[in-house]
Amino acid sequence: MRAPLTIAVAQPLCVPHDVAANAVAHAAAVRAARSRVLVFPELSLTGYELDAPAITAADPRLAPIVDACAETGSVALVGAPVPGEAGGPSIGVLAIDGSGARIAYRKMWLGGAEPDCFTPGREPRVLEVDGWRLGLAICRDTGIPQHASDTAALGIDVYVAGILEFARDVAVPEERARRITADHHVPVVMASFAGSTGGGYDHAAGCSGIWTADGVEIDRAGPEPGAIVRATLV
Repeated sequence: MRAPLTIAVAQPLCVPHDVAANAVAHAAAVRAARSRVLVFPELSLTGYELDAPAITAADPRLAPIVDACAETGSVALVGAPVPGEAGGPSIGVLAIDGSGARIAYRKMWLGGAEPDCFTPGREPRVLEVDGWRLGLAICRDTGIPQHASDTAALGIDVYVAGILEFARDVAVPEERARRITADHHVPVVMASFAGSTGGGYDHAAGCSGIWTADGVEIDRAGPEPGAIVRATLV
């Protein structure tokens, strides 16, 4: 019988372009979260800096996160620019545990100036943790019903996303989460960037959240950087 899954969302303070400093902040969040899976926002390792170089899974600056995951038995889903599948960088999710890092997903639905800087991912992806199948998404993906449908078709237990929204759009993630739960009957977990970052996001929304498969809010963070919220899914 599958064990319950403890999952958390974090919105750490981000220093633009400073991967080493941000990795230390991510590691601190991993230790504080006390969860099997910890989800971070879109481009959490660099900030929304579209000129940031791609980060490979072997980058030594990830070592603090690897060490924290080894100590806690956690899997961290970290937002970063990563090498693309067809040349050029992609906006991605790095899955990091005590054994190292790997590219788990590349954002499929790019928006704004992103197509000028990044290549889209080719297909939806699922990450399996302890028998739980986590469907992965990044920001605009969550607003595209086809993305949720194509991901759900792979057989998922949870829909997990790292996102970035303007403070004025703080209601958007909840609207999308409730649509996804209604359409696909799975819990939704969204880690939302807090503080300020590039691309004109002087005030990002924060307010990361976790919703049940019935669309009921389990917990929400506030708008401030540093918040972590946690839930146990059964």
